[in-house]
Amino acid sequence: MAGSMKTMSLLTATLGVISFVLGVVAENKKPPGGTPVTGKDVVICKYPRDPTVVLGILSVIFLFASSAVGYVSLFKDYKGKSVPRAALFQSTSFSVFFNIALGCTGLAAALLIWPTVTEHMHLTKNVHHNLETDCPTAKTGLLGGGAFVSLDSMLFWLVALMLADNARKDFLDDGSKEVDGDDEEFNATAAVKGTV
Repeated sequence: MAGSMKTMSLLTATLGVISFVLGVVAENKKPPGGTPVTGKDVVICKYPRDPTVVLGILSVIFLFASSAVGYVSLFKDYKGKSVPRAALFQSTSFSVFFNIALGCTGLAAALLIWPTVTEHMHLTKNVHHNLETDCPTAKTGLLGGGAFVSLDSMLFWLVALMLADNARKDFLDDGSKEVDGDDEEFNATAAVKGTV
């Protein structure tokens, strides 16, 4: 996967925003309930056509795509220079935000998948033997909450990418300042006064 750090961050952000928008639209399009039609010893729930399940699935797909691009962008080589993962994880800030990004991705996935699967089950298993059923739909607010956590996940991947860039620069700068054993010892005071 070729691309600069800027390209990878834009791709991560774009996929994350699409996941957020799809999740919010799925929440807004979800019907409040179905219409019960009583038959002989059964109740058949009729639901209006809505794109909630498809939008929920697409939101999850874009969440995982954003997270995958965010994850890959942290560890890929830029400008032909590779940095070991251990060097990145020496930065405490990077480690913290990396783990928060992973946690947010998992929480967003759970909050998006749960109501999507529940809504799909309500739509497909719409014949009930309980004559007092009220034709429910998936719990209100979960898709919207999942959409916002998906947006948070994308933002944490971007913060982790910025911290990875800092750790990468620190590692590469340390490697370029190697001193030969024959060189004189560096004198900071003389360097400041310009007499070196």
